[in-house]
Amino acid sequence: MNIKMIAVLAIILGVSYAAWTLFTGPSSAGEEATNINIPEFSQIAQSGQIAFEENCAACHGINAAGTETGPTFLHAFYKVGHHGDGAFTNAAKNGVRAHHWPFGDMPPVEGITDAEIRWITKYVRELQAANGY
Repeated sequence: MNIKMIAVLAIILGVSYAAWTLFTGPSSAGEEATNINIPEFSQIAQSGQIAFEENCAACHGINAAGTETGPTFLHAFYKVGHHGDGAFTNAAKNGVRAHHWPFGDMPPVEGITDAEIRWITKYVRELQAANGY
């Protein structure tokens, strides 16, 4: 095998693995909600949990477990290294085009404040940390 052929095979395997992970990773419909570790949240994250439940849970599920209309945040796609805190701010304020999941575009969250976004982000990050993300 030559180098070009090896590179093409590596790309095909990488894309296949990414697709497999996307559709077989943690449930986007909240089926793994019973396996979520709930930490003792900081005071800011407690405020974030309330704001999340009011503004985000309808699509992203209780404890960010996901629903049939929005993805879980307990997935490697939403780790700090892949989606930094600014990505949460941008998505809440401006909406975001679908790019990891087959849920469609996310509209902006009407009426959400900058403080609520910071609290929600803290809540999600503490929940992620408690669950290995």
